[in-house]
Amino acid sequence: MKNRSKKKSRKKPITPVSHIKNVLRGLWLRSRERAKALRDAHYTCKCGAKQSRAKGKEVYIEVHHIDMINWKGLAELIRERLLSGELQVLCKQCHKEEHKDETM
Repeated sequence: MKNRSKKKSRKKPITPVSHIKNVLRGLWLRSRERAKALRDAHYTCKCGAKQSRAKGKEVYIEVHHIDMINWKGLAELIRERLLSGELQVLCKQCHKEEHKDETM
């Protein structure tokens, strides 16, 4: 019997937009700004409904962006500006030298 090695299917080295969106959503859900908005509104909707976790009487309060957020567009922008392009691997010192004339 011949020992045949199967080729492992490798994932493409591209972060999917869906993954970026999930990470951004997680960041939003844990953000101080979202928590502050909930506290400031006393966990109460503009209609008067108050958040409740009581069994059978659950009311979930969410935080809405009035100006709307294009999550897919934001994820694509992050992929375009942060995750693509020419990348170079550097040690910490060389990386610092590369950015010495820039302000972040």
